[in-house]
Amino acid sequence: MKKKHLNRRQLWRIQKIQDDYAARAERKHEPSDGEHHPDDLGPEEKGLVISHFGQQLDIEALEGEFAGKIFRCHQRSNLEPLVTGDHVIWRRGEPTGIVIANLQRSSLLQRPNNFGELKPVAANIDRIVIVIAPEPQAHANLIDRYLVAAENSQLTPLILLNKIDLLEGEKQDELEKLLSRYSSITYETLKVSSKSGKGINELQNYLEGLTSIFVGQSGVGKSALINALLPGVNTLEGSLSKARDKGKHTTTSARLFHFPAGGDLIDSPGIREFGMWHMSPEEVLNGFIEFREFIGHCKFRDCQHNQEPECALKTAVADGKILLQRMQSYQQILHSLNE
Repeated sequence: MKKKHLNRRQLWRIQKIQDDYAARAERKHEPSDGEHHPDDLGPEEKGLVISHFGQQLDIEALEGEFAGKIFRCHQRSNLEPLVTGDHVIWRRGEPTGIVIANLQRSSLLQRPNNFGELKPVAANIDRIVIVIAPEPQAHANLIDRYLVAAENSQLTPLILLNKIDLLEGEKQDELEKLLSRYSSITYETLKVSSKSGKGINELQNYLEGLTSIFVGQSGVGKSALINALLPGVNTLEGSLSKARDKGKHTTTSARLFHFPAGGDLIDSPGIREFGMWHMSPEEVLNGFIEFREFIGHCKFRDCQHNQEPECALKTAVADGKILLQRMQSYQQILHSLNE
């Protein structure tokens, strides 16, 4: 069903009601004034979206006698789409509860879906872990797209090379150079093997205490990494399609896991492309961190950093201050905005 468009007055009213729900939850669930609550629903409580399946969500209770338990819920139709990591106000019910309000987000990662609609991926995250592997082939432009999204969402990125037990020969040299490209512009990189366990403790130390999300192509081993980080979770692991050198999808929706020592990890479905049509050229430009010191120094104010003379970015490339590969990736993303 197509969601109806609401006017400003209706949106203000919905937001006010959600704020009232949140305020009542803060006051230990005081009864509402004049609003009917069905007898089969529990009190308003704070919860955390662990996973979502269309209009149904798995909600973890954060307080009261059921704290730590997970309940299947519906969300009210007037709410914006909820995602893994959202903090909400919900009410228990049999067989399903209901989410009645979404609390304010500290961050939101979004991307367009296959239908060209901008969809949220996860909320309230601190770090984005871009997972690559020897197989399927790592694409620098996809990494750059994730980095642009991270920079514009104020998220700290980590480029994580998994399956290092498969590294050898030309493939090893290629991936070492790729990681070096990003470490040279101050991005953190890490090499691990979910199979041998090498680097897993270092990765766990990096993730603990914060909320992070694994992103990347299908088949790079995100679910295997979670199994290595959290023994006993037993997430479904996919195999690599030899015919196409692309991973088979095993994670169909984002899911949140807790670290025993503190911190959360969200596993997201693998993707092969990351569209950026929802971003402006200025946001894309800002997402290339090593470009920033040269922005505003071109001869022409509306410089497209392509064929224009006396372009500060092109001069920086010629001087070795910006890598040619990053400049080409930037132009590729910029071109895709108009496709």
